[in-house]
Amino acid sequence: MSPFNLSLPVAIGSDHAGYNYKEEIISFLDGKNVKWKDFGTHSTDSVDYPDFAHPVAEAVENGEAAFGILICGSANGVAITANKHQNIRAAICWGEELADLARKHNDANIICIPARFVRENLVEKMLEIFMHAEFEGGRHQTRVSKISC
Repeated sequence: MSPFNLSLPVAIGSDHAGYNYKEEIISFLDGKNVKWKDFGTHSTDSVDYPDFAHPVAEAVENGEAAFGILICGSANGVAITANKHQNIRAAICWGEELADLARKHNDANIICIPARFVRENLVEKMLEIFMHAEFEGGRHQTRVSKISC
């Protein structure tokens, strides 16, 4: 069971550095029977990460997506961009524990993956954890409530 409404698609996007991982993640989601919407990019040709991070964040923000997945070389660019949107909590994750804590303590709704720093098999483990971890609320809710401007 997932805390996310998986009757909605997962929004996914990447820049050129994250393209190959994005394609692998889509295959992973297919294997889990999770619907997805690909916001691009569609090749390894050089592109600008905000062109893909903004549409993913908007889909999550507008309730059109269960959650978001963004991938770029360091994950910094996509995370910075996505976090400009109200009610988006995009977390950079490069390990299983970070994916878990991003959900449990920060109620993250977009996972940002640094393609140049994470092994392929770890990405699937992080996504599995992110999809199924529940926000703990309580003292964490108080903190999360203070994030928005």
